[in-house]
Amino acid sequence: MTLPRLALVPGEPAGVGPELCLRLIQQARDYDLVAFADARSLRAAADALGLPLTLLPPDRPSRAPGELALVDLPNALVPAFGQPEPRNAAAVIGALRAGAEGCLRGEFDGLVTGPVHKAVINEGGIAYSGTTELLAEQAGCEVVMLLANDIVRVGLATTHLPLRAVADAIEPVALTRTLRIIDAALRRDFGIAEPVIAVLGLNPHAGEAGHMGREEIEVIEPVMAALRAQGLTLVGPLPADTAFLPAKLRGFDAVLAMYHDQGLPVLKYSGFERAVNMTLGLPYPRVAVDHGTALDLAGRGLADPSSLIAAAETCARIARTRRSTSGGTP
Repeated sequence: MTLPRLALVPGEPAGVGPELCLRLIQQARDYDLVAFADARSLRAAADALGLPLTLLPPDRPSRAPGELALVDLPNALVPAFGQPEPRNAAAVIGALRAGAEGCLRGEFDGLVTGPVHKAVINEGGIAYSGTTELLAEQAGCEVVMLLANDIVRVGLATTHLPLRAVADAIEPVALTRTLRIIDAALRRDFGIAEPVIAVLGLNPHAGEAGHMGREEIEVIEPVMAALRAQGLTLVGPLPADTAFLPAKLRGFDAVLAMYHDQGLPVLKYSGFERAVNMTLGLPYPRVAVDHGTALDLAGRGLADPSSLIAAAETCARIARTRRSTSGGTP
């Protein structure tokens, strides 16, 4: 039985990413990891936390505690903990691209990523809006951001937009594409034969029959009706203030929120530590932590590795599901 082989990118070297990777590899694993990172940053994190680290060539399996196979991609310099350096921006982006390229070539079964610092990357002269967008452009495909924990999966119809722009962004073509991608991912990546997706309304009370806005009537409902006719199981549009009640959630495989802060506060409140960020629609599974670089915690041994551990476990599980449904060897 061939174990899933995952590419691991720690992210911002001055943040908690490297030490989270060190904590991740202290446990035995039923998947192989190959890190795309600067060996010096990993060793600095290991020294700061007093954790064992044995770096191996990238073609060597690394499953024992403390072992990590590495593609060494040196930063311009090793930053002090908590002090990101814009000159490292090219190396951070290069590591993401290299890990993703390995997935596109079939060398890896999935990509696991730590937190990056958007502002520092842009200060380094690289236009960067997010890893989700970078990976979608590299793969040449449309994607959806979905966050998940053990309680709920929440997809986003729009991601990082000001509220003034959200209503205009809820339009039929994009909404149709988003729901199709989520449905396909639930079937392929989670093995759900007939997924049920709850769709939230944009307005309070899902528009109150048009009295609080007409986006539900004019955009959301027609899209849902057309997709139901094509075999998708969609519930809604639902008022967001009651859709996340536990009794209702038990009947849904995922919830589509119309904007970032409509759905993600509920997910993070229900289980932030084990939450992960997934990019649906890529040719390979990509799972990331659901938190930032935590510069104030870097190098102190205080960062919680639960989200990165959950990300790696989720990515490996999806890789196995994809193999089994495609007839490959899990």
